[in-house]
Amino acid sequence: MRALAAIASATLALGLAACAPTSTSEVDLPSVVETGLPEGVVAELQAAVATAVAVTGASGAIVDVRAPWAGSWQEATGSLVPGGAATTVDAPFKAGNITRSMTCDVLYGMVADGKVALSDSVVKWLPGYPTGDTEITLEQLCDGTSGLQSYAPALMGRWMANPARDWNPRELAAYGFSRGLAYAPGSAYADSDTGYVMLGLVLERASGMSAADLYERYVFEPVGMDASSLPSGTAATDGRLAGLQSPVVDGAAVCDAPTDVTALSSSAGFTSSGVVSTVDDLSRYIRSVAASARDYDAPGRFDEPISLGEPSWFTAKGGAFQAGTLVGQYGSTPGYLTAAFADRDSGLSVVVVLNNSLAPDTVVRSLAWQLAAVVSKAPAAEGQTAPDAGLPWDAAGQGEQVVAGAVCPVG
Repeated sequence: MRALAAIASATLALGLAACAPTSTSEVDLPSVVETGLPEGVVAELQAAVATAVAVTGASGAIVDVRAPWAGSWQEATGSLVPGGAATTVDAPFKAGNITRSMTCDVLYGMVADGKVALSDSVVKWLPGYPTGDTEITLEQLCDGTSGLQSYAPALMGRWMANPARDWNPRELAAYGFSRGLAYAPGSAYADSDTGYVMLGLVLERASGMSAADLYERYVFEPVGMDASSLPSGTAATDGRLAGLQSPVVDGAAVCDAPTDVTALSSSAGFTSSGVVSTVDDLSRYIRSVAASARDYDAPGRFDEPISLGEPSWFTAKGGAFQAGTLVGQYGSTPGYLTAAFADRDSGLSVVVVLNNSLAPDTVVRSLAWQLAAVVSKAPAAEGQTAPDAGLPWDAAGQGEQVVAGAVCPVG
């Protein structure tokens, strides 16, 4: 824990006078025709969501789908908790890895305000950070190319045993960087919660503001996300969609008796996965990202993306994934599988949450892409024109991937 102490002491020793941030106003988003999607399209969407709920062991799901030329569809299915009240479309939940894109939003907003530079090294702001002679930049933390390894595997058991514990982000980071670098910074992409927690710590230090206030300043306020927050470690969880995780006994998921981990503190995810939101807020959010609608959005943020192998159209950059013309985030945080994607050309958007995190996170990614493929074929409403371009996958193929990730029986 000497590394943790070094970071804590160095962080406390630093003092930086932050300039008052400039004001922002709500963004203008591409309009969506005010009508529901056609019945046939809705039936396909409902069937896809029902299958995903079954194969993941979720008690409920909340979905928001919008096609500017065809209309929108928002639905909550199942129950907030197993056997409990019906799920509602406005129920809050942990946004999970979608938080990472927001953390990069703060980075790019602070770059635009002249507070930091993408090329700044971590040690410029946290001199006690034990990287030796290795330099890691803020851009690499955002892009997922820092080489830092994840802290979650070391802490999962402790989270399950004591979910309400309030975690210091420096302690989370210590668990991650104590494992060393997986590769040279800038040489490859790898999922790293540690990298986004470190980025959050740097941005707090550089601004003199808390991460919660930074999200409010650069993300929630300009986008109009009134139901979103980075809660304190002891925040109440009343009214949320329950976060569940089915236990595994003798190699099989116990699908009818999931563990309720709703109380897991957002401090366990901090600026990697700690934001709590709703599908309506996340729909506004991901559409603003795709449209580069904020005044600080940099035109090159998603340029020259990092290849993630096959398929060739799946890449990463700027704290987000790109899938063809879609940009967004997805992932797993204890209790939830979440995804949010929007099309940079057509404006199509999909947000979905499933409230059981045992299945691989590729299930919710495939579900989001399946829903996007379905709605991309929706006919235009009266007076509207459907886009010509399509997506590089079909709904049936992504539906097969959802079933391939099943941890619970279908039907």
